[in-house]
Amino acid sequence: MGFDLSQERLQAHAYLDQLPAPQLSAVRHLLETMVDPLSVALANAPVDDEPLTTEDRQAIAEAVEWSKHNEPIPLETVLADFGFKP
Repeated sequence: MGFDLSQERLQAHAYLDQLPAPQLSAVRHLLETMVDPLSVALANAPVDDEPLTTEDRQAIAEAVEWSKHNEPIPLETVLADFGFKP
């Protein structure tokens, strides 16, 4: 007898339906890791705790002020400026 993917999915769903919330959350996290390891790596990355410099604060203030008087620049335009395509 061969491998029946639809039957495997049905059985997996049946098991998931029986799990209490904490275990379901753990299984979801495991599946997410198996499907998209990048999202887990990003979620587990350390927080950037480097203090802002005076230059950082000034650049942020300038960006906030600029955004008050200008329309946002579309991502496609920014990418094109660097020779990339979306």
